[in-house]
Amino acid sequence: MNFEALGKIILVFAIVLFIIGGLFCLAGRVGFKGFPGDIFYKKGDFSFHFPIVTCIVISLILTAAINLILFFLRR
Repeated sequence: MNFEALGKIILVFAIVLFIIGGLFCLAGRVGFKGFPGDIFYKKGDFSFHFPIVTCIVISLILTAAINLILFFLRR
């Protein structure tokens, strides 16, 4: 494999991760706590949070984005 191509791929992944991390930080600052349907259980000192709906929404968005990127790269 060409090291120049590998370097570009790693750079693109790093930029994408940086953008996603920034979006998560921004969502936390504006008060986003999750979607309705996320499981949260609290009893005494124990708390359990399972963001099932948030995970599904993020998965759908990432799947659509990756499919769009691959569609345009194949052209």
